[in-house]
Amino acid sequence: VSDASGCSMIALLHTGAAKFPQNLLPRARQAVCSLLPAGVLKGYGSIISRKLASHGFGASMAAMSSFPPQRYHYFLVLDFEATCDKPQIHPQEIIEFPILKLNGRTMEIESTFHMYVQPVVHPQLTPFCTELTGIIQGMVDGQPSLQQVLERVDEWMAKEGLLDPSVKSIFVTCGDWDLKVMLPGQCQYLGLPVADYFKQWINLKKAYSFAMGSWPKNGLLDMNKGLNLQHIGRPHSGIDDCKNIANIMKTLAHRGFIFKQTSKPF
Repeated sequence: VSDASGCSMIALLHTGAAKFPQNLLPRARQAVCSLLPAGVLKGYGSIISRKLASHGFGASMAAMSSFPPQRYHYFLVLDFEATCDKPQIHPQEIIEFPILKLNGRTMEIESTFHMYVQPVVHPQLTPFCTELTGIIQGMVDGQPSLQQVLERVDEWMAKEGLLDPSVKSIFVTCGDWDLKVMLPGQCQYLGLPVADYFKQWINLKKAYSFAMGSWPKNGLLDMNKGLNLQHIGRPHSGIDDCKNIANIMKTLAHRGFIFKQTSKPF
């Protein structure tokens, strides 16, 4: 396809987009991205963004052409906060359960699951725990138990289409602790089953080290620093940590990194 014909295609879409059937717009965007040579996309990128943004073309085309496709349709970013003290209390119990649904094509957040959890073995939070996580007693008192929250997670997964066998999704955590130690350990203590979708994940620290060639000793702080990103929110807030993980993933994806499972099969 020549530059001239490529520009003609852009002009055609621009002039006809308002009358174009809405259900066919995604196919049209894909067709343009697949047919236009890189030179056209590069040379006329600003024109494409400006002319087609009002019809929903610009952002989608930019996202589709700026980084290679991922292996998963969705990434489920997860970061638990749990009861804690010095010396450490046992067993630890999850008190914050956040998940961000990240679109694997655009690397944008599409949906959020966020609940606080009532601890039952040590129902009173320690001052150390509150200082570390920012979670106060009133945020967990009267909240659902872990069993009830896991049921809500399953309902959310179903509502979001994530239980469809044709949809490829995987959890992402900052380290292996959340899904290798914390969740299975507490479920074992309470006699609860662990859903299969929690048994494979991507450790962002490992992914970052593969992409950047260095291990982030201080976790999210080091990864944000290494990528020149501003830290979002407060450290050790589960939902804020999830937002930082998502931002780091988006940045690495735009640099061309393809995320792969890092956990070993159970």
